[in-house]
Amino acid sequence: MHPNIGPADRILRAILGLALIAIVFVPGLPLFGSLALQAIATVAGLVLLITALVRFCPLYRLLGLSTCKV
Repeated sequence: MHPNIGPADRILRAILGLALIAIVFVPGLPLFGSLALQAIATVAGLVLLITALVRFCPLYRLLGLSTCKV
């Protein structure tokens, strides 16, 4: 498993992942009033956070993309 996520992409994914996970716990947001939307946001946030930590994105590999310098 070769890294295919560069530093800027990694930071962006980590910030967005943490924000999606944290926003679920903010009360009073009408967008995330549904339990299904909260679950989707949490799962998406976890996926972004995990891909940032391991520096590998399976979707990038399928599409042949890489933001990591060779």
